[in-house]
Amino acid sequence: MRTPSTSARLALVFLTLALSSGCSIKATLDQTFDTTSNVSGTTSSVHSWVSEDGLVRPEYKALALIAASRENMEQNIAAGSGEYLTAVGTLLGVPEPHRANFGAAVQRRYAQDWPDSHAAPEQWLAQLHETAQSYRLSH
Repeated sequence: MRTPSTSARLALVFLTLALSSGCSIKATLDQTFDTTSNVSGTTSSVHSWVSEDGLVRPEYKALALIAASRENMEQNIAAGSGEYLTAVGTLLGVPEPHRANFGAAVQRRYAQDWPDSHAAPEQWLAQLHETAQSYRLSH
């Protein structure tokens, strides 16, 4: 039986904390995102991702998830399903009935024109956001 890697467990903990509305984890997030920014070359300010009360701002939750769980996210994208891809789809507004189709569409894009694994998280988010557009509910 395969056990989750430390990075997978850390990413799940981060996801839980990032999506919860009552936890203040500003110092931890600053350290995580400062490191992620240095490694990935991302240009957005880490401090803009986190509100004064230590919560990840809603507009940065998908980007934070991608940055914090890159390896697991790539595995889910390649497979077209998984908890990380489902979480990002949810954050991007893909409704439950369309998530399987969204996953299949992301998987097709991955095979064709996905940014490489060293690309900035913003590039991955742009691909996911573009793919999610046709699956969102009309407002």
